[in-house]
Amino acid sequence: MTRRRLAYGTLAIALALAAPPVMAQASFLDPAGPVAADQRAHLIRVVAITMIAIVPVLVGTPLILWRYHRTRGTGAYVPHKGLYRPDWQFSGPLEVAMWGVPFAIVATLSWWLWHETQRLNPYRALGSDPLEVQAIGLDWKWLILYPGEGLATLDRLVIPQDRPVRIALTTDTVMQSFRVSSLAGQIYAMPGMRTEVNLLADRTGLMRGENTQYSGEGFAQQNFEVEVLPGADWEDWAAAETPRSLDAAAYARLGRRSTPAEARAALGLSPGEAARFALADPGLFDAVIGRYHQGQPVAPEDQPGAPAYEGGPVGPTGN
Repeated sequence: MTRRRLAYGTLAIALALAAPPVMAQASFLDPAGPVAADQRAHLIRVVAITMIAIVPVLVGTPLILWRYHRTRGTGAYVPHKGLYRPDWQFSGPLEVAMWGVPFAIVATLSWWLWHETQRLNPYRALGSDPLEVQAIGLDWKWLILYPGEGLATLDRLVIPQDRPVRIALTTDTVMQSFRVSSLAGQIYAMPGMRTEVNLLADRTGLMRGENTQYSGEGFAQQNFEVEVLPGADWEDWAAAETPRSLDAAAYARLGRRSTPAEARAALGLSPGEAARFALADPGLFDAVIGRYHQGQPVAPEDQPGAPAYEGGPVGPTGN
């Protein structure tokens, strides 16, 4: 039994030591851009400040319990010489420490929160000439549009290194949340509305994006790949030939409730084939938003994600 407990203990320690690097992957703890790096620095700063209050409690509590414990055998506390003070009831320095330190911590954290919220505003541009990208949330996949390049991808965001990227967000179904933790924080996306996140990648590589807002049974599979390429390689990627087209019929298939694998099968994509399309309608993003501004509810047969959806027109003009 002792050996088994020792083995289990060793395994637990090994897992605990291995967990931080694994958990840090695809998160702001392993930043790939300045926004995520600032978020990590903010977290470290907050933890360090709160430790001013937490560490004395963690250290002082066992010391106080040991110092003033009952003496074994008597069942009563035997005071040390010079510590018996039956009339003691107030200490100015102790009151200042007990109330002043927490107040200073809360004030400091509040100021830092306000400051970082303003500085890390997701709508704030990170430089000139940003790459314009649009993302439409569907059940249960992300459709990524590059209107300037006339491209669209399914569950894959490809961006150039060291170039600002501005991503406009909306959904054509229920509320969702767009997040690429290695680059920036999560931003909500809602039908009929446009939100935005600005990000920049300072190193190449593969990262993970996801929807963090529960949206039904296929929610767990609504992840997408983020690839950061050197500038020249991204230009070659964007200029590559795209035989498939994202027309109304293809969008109707994507609008149905389906996992990424089911959507690929509905589009006739073979295993390993890139889900990349020529964007037939550069105004698709605005048309999707316009669907919810017609002054009347969207009919179930025209609502992507609804069981009765039949692939109706997008937007008020039927584009």
